Amino acid sequence: MGEAAFVEAAERHRDELRVHCYRMLGSFSDAEDLVQETLLRAWRKRDGFEGRSTLRAWLYRIATNACLDFLASPARAREVAMAESPIAEITWLEPYPDRLLDAASEVVEKETIELAFLAAVQHLPPRQRAVLITRDVLGWPAAETAATLDMSVASVKSALQRARATMRAKLPERRAEWSRQAGEREQAVVRRYVEASQGADPASFTALLREDARQTMPPVNLVYEGRAAILAMWESALADTDTWGEWRSVATSANRQPAVANWARPRARARGRPSTSTCCGSRTG
Repeated sequence: MGEAAFVEAAERHRDELRVHCYRMLGSFSDAEDLVQETLLRAWRKRDGFEGRSTLRAWLYRIATNACLDFLASPARAREVAMAESPIAEITWLEPYPDRLLDAASEVVEKETIELAFLAAVQHLPPRQRAVLITRDVLGWPAAETAATLDMSVASVKSALQRARATMRAKLPERRAEWSRQAGEREQAVVRRYVEASQGADPASFTALLREDARQTMPPVNLVYEGRAAILAMWESALADTDTWGEWRSVATSANRQPAVANWARPRARARGRPSTSTCCGSRTG
């Protein structure tokens, strides 16, 4: 395969490789970097591609090992606190824009992308994580997974068993509700959320939130437990126009779930600073 043909063929897999790296790392920005690293490694090793497997499978092997190298580096030496809720303690978890998932729709339709799954996966040791994703998400046979990760088939089967046990313990009991298509009720909640934040309306927030609501704010390690704590945080932020200035909210979607993008625009600035928050961050009634 010529150089130009190789680049064109490898580039066709960029979108799905980004999704794969995102599952391994939980961070969209890190996944962007690692898919670029994957394609660079593939370019350097292109003469070693002998066609004994598909180019897609070969690229996935390179991507998986690039992610494992990254997870072993000091830059990603993050300790996950094994607490009741997996999402709250994973400060690097980031949403994945649906518009980019659409570009990899063929592979995403067969794979799991919801935040609950991504958060639970981050509790696995890196090699167990790689085994779970390659076996249960990509559907690779044990022998192919073993060759990719330089493990024995017996070790792959053992790692998969342990990984599945951890996932069962960490996934929310109501996970099926997280991954279903949002209906009119969910869309109505999103609209009410946008209106409440846009209008700095504490009464509307009170009506939206359950008493046992919980809000987290990754990458900042802040957790607000209960309706009262969440309302106190929002009320001061929205009411303090001198500090925060104008607040803008727009409904969007990420990880195949409803989401809201928020802009805080200080009065001294002409442009806003965007941030995003998923609507599942706090449970609504």
